[in-house]
Order: sequence, then C-alpha cells, then structure tokens
Amino acid sequence: MTTMASPVPFSIGYGTNGFTDHPLSDVLELLHELGYGSVALTLGHPHLDPFAPDLDARLSSLRSRLDELELRLVIETGTRFLLNRREKHRPALVDEEAAARVDFLRRAVDIAAVLDAECVSFFSGILPPGTSPESGWQRLETRVAEVLGHAAENGVLLAIEPEPGMLVETVADALELRRRLGNPRGLRVTVDIGHCVVVEPGGVRGALMEAGELLANVQLDDMRSAAHEHLPFGEGEVDVPLALATLAELDYRGVAAVELPRHSFDAPGLAVRSMAALQAAWRDVQASQAAEQWLQESTGRIAADPGALPGIFVAAGRRVGRSPVHPDTDPTGVLHGSSSDYARGELIRRLKQFLPPEDLAGTVLSLYDRGDSSERRGVLRGLGSLAAEDPDLPAPVLAAGLRLTVEALRTNETGLVAAAVGPFAAAYLDQHNWRHAVLKLVFMGVSLAAVTDLDDRADDELARMAADFAAERQAAGRPVPDDVVLLLNRAASPTVSRKES
Repeated sequence: MTTMASPVPFSIGYGTNGFTDHPLSDVLELLHELGYGSVALTLGHPHLDPFAPDLDARLSSLRSRLDELELRLVIETGTRFLLNRREKHRPALVDEEAAARVDFLRRAVDIAAVLDAECVSFFSGILPPGTSPESGWQRLETRVAEVLGHAAENGVLLAIEPEPGMLVETVADALELRRRLGNPRGLRVTVDIGHCVVVEPGGVRGALMEAGELLANVQLDDMRSAAHEHLPFGEGEVDVPLALATLAELDYRGVAAVELPRHSFDAPGLAVRSMAALQAAWRDVQASQAAEQWLQESTGRIAADPGALPGIFVAAGRRVGRSPVHPDTDPTGVLHGSSSDYARGELIRRLKQFLPPEDLAGTVLSLYDRGDSSERRGVLRGLGSLAAEDPDLPAPVLAAGLRLTVEALRTNETGLVAAAVGPFAAAYLDQHNWRHAVLKLVFMGVSLAAVTDLDDRADDELARMAADFAAERQAAGRPVPDDVVLLLNRAASPTVSRKES
C-alpha cells in the first residue's frame, strides 16, 4: 500500500468517472490497495444506476464494502447523458423544465443518506439560449431550495460546484446562490482546483480561501488556463503544492478526490501516478513549512543577536533538509537548488529588513568566502531574491553581488554556476560575461532552464558564439547539445540595454 509522506488533514480520493472501464467493485479494491482513503462516486453508468429496480440491494452491498475497505464517500452527479440520451447534462437546474434533474438530485440525496456520504455535489448548468441570467437565477433558487429541503430531512449536505461556462461559474457565484437562499447551513461549496486557473480571479488559493469553512468537497486535477480540460498532474498550470498547502491552512477535513473523467483508458496507471504526484506535492508543502518555521525562528534570533548568523547559516541543511526543490524535473537540484539553498537564500533576503546596505554587503561576502559549496549556493540564491525584489539594489550590495557572481562563474561546480545565472545575473551582469556564462552551462551539460530571462538577453552575438561552438563540435565528430540549437532559435536583440565590456 502507498501512503502519503505523513498525514494530511483531509482524505485523498479518486473519482469513479475516471474508471469507467472497470466494475465498481474493482475500482474500490484498486483505490484501497493504492492508499486512497475515499472515493468520489459519480451516479449513473457504469457503476451505480440511481434508477435501477434493485437499487436498495446494491446500496446495501456497497455500504458494506465501503465499510470493509474504510473508504469515505462523496456523491457526484455529473454523469453526462443520464437524463437525456442526446444532450449532455440536460435538463439542467436552469432550464425551463427541470423536473427530471430535481428528481435525480433527490434520488442522489437518498443514496447519500444510505451510504453515509459526506455530501452530494452538483452544478447549476449552462443557461439555455434566450434565457436571461436573472431568469436562470430564479429557476436555480427555486429548484435548489426544493432539493435542500429534502436533503435537510435526510441529514445530507449539498455542495454546489462552480463550472466554467455555467451560471454558477466561480466561488463568488456559489456564495451568491447561498445569499439568495438565505445562507442555508446545508448548502456548501465544491471546488475543482483545475477550474480555478480557468475562471477564478484569485486562482487556486483565492478560490479555496473564498470558500473557506463552506468548503465541503474538493476535486484535484491539472488544467491549462486556456481550456476546461481535466489533465493529469504535471500537464497543466495548477500549482498543486499550493492547493494542498491552502487546504491544510484551512484545516479542511473533507474529501479531495482526483478528477480525470476522460482518462479511463489508463485508469490504474493514472491512479498510481496521481498518488505519487500528490505525495511529492505534499512533501513540497512540508518542506516549505519547515523552511518557513526555520526562517521565522532564525530571523528573530539574528535580529536579537547578529553574531548568531554564521552558525544559523551553516545549520540550515540539518534543519530544513537538502532535497531538491523540484525533484521531478531537477532530481539532482543543480538547476533550481535544494531546500537548504532556498532557505539560506530567503534568509539573506530577509536580512535586508534590519541590516544597512554596507553591513548586508559585508555579510554576503563573509558567508560566501567562509562557506562550503551548499552555503555559497545559498548566498547566490539570496542575491537572486534580493534582485528580484528590488530592481535598484544599493551600491554596496550590487558590488558584492557582482564580485561573487563572477567568482562563481569561474568555477567548474555545476551547482554554483547554475545558481549564478539567476535573477541577479539577469538584472546586473554585463552582457559579455552573461553570454560566456550561458555558453559555460552548455559546455558543462547543464540545462539552460537555470538561466533567468534567457529570452530577453539572448542576442545575435550569443547566436554567433553558439554557432561557432556547434561548428567545433561537428568538426570533431561530436554531437551538438540541444541547448545550442535552442540558443540559435531564441537569439534576438536584447530588449533591455546593458553595458558591454
């Protein structure tokens, strides 16, 4: 069995609509074996027909199996053609005639009561042509009020899910529905974190925080901002660690289920990979939390006793760990650094709060000169953080940063060189040295993903240098690295004027 790195306050689940080629009994067993603690059961074909003549017997058997496997449950009602074989999700609650939808939701409530489900999740629907928004709201209020009454009688929570393109599209819309209905306790909110990058003004964190204590159900997936398409983790733009961290901050205790309704062709594999991705995301959250705790403690100690800084800086690795910041894409930590690199760099950024420029410059020089490779990476990352925050660094800090950046670029340590081509170099390193730094990465076999603002600074001279390098490799019968081709394709006149030397 696979488990999360350490307990999370909510239950990680998986949606049955991502397992439509498996019988429900197999789905439950597979999810249990993979360490999922809950299931989001979509009513309808192929798993549980809410209109089946033997529904009571099926529910009794299902309830027993859920108890045996200790799986928590939420009910989802997003089956596409359950009520109309020709039109997806019709009739909707906002349609002129919606009796079939209301009856279905009442049945979903009855099923939830028998199965002890934590909520019934539903959506508003897309306004039919020619229907005004206010007419849609009036219809929605009336129908939801009816279902709410039935749910209250059965002790079942309802959770409305904002969906892109529907009348209730955002969390703000869901809260508006609650307001119109008098803020009933039995009506909560479902948030799909993928939808957040498509329609939510505040993104994932903003939507979850807006839902707050009303959050009753969460769906987990990746998505791109340009399209409402559920994707496996890593294929879209969703910041999954941020989503998990926000849920933990809210002390959310409900179900958070993976939602991949178009991926049943690879359901078992995706269930494995989804759990692994969520485990990695949670480890990132824990690392960030440990780093933040260390930073707060360390900043306070240094403010009270500046002499404590060297010892604190050295101890960062023991306190926050040395795991790579992006283990999936950068398992060695060369490109983006380790957790201790980040913590040390962030500590240097925070020193600016109470150290005058001259002292800050002297501090970074001292920490670098006396430090080992990991401590020096932390200093370079800190210079990058300072440059990213302040486009006009004080002269003493700028001078110190340039000295250390140039010194790091003279070494043959891949981690130091990668750390030296970050935001500080992008903002302040002269074009001559910057070009040679980029080519040095290519020569060392370090990905140009380490370089900040590569597109902005690449120019014709860099392209010429890259072409010469490629010609030398070809003449020697050696392969040309892909990043050389990348440089040739990206090269253009720099958008920002910088001093040549």
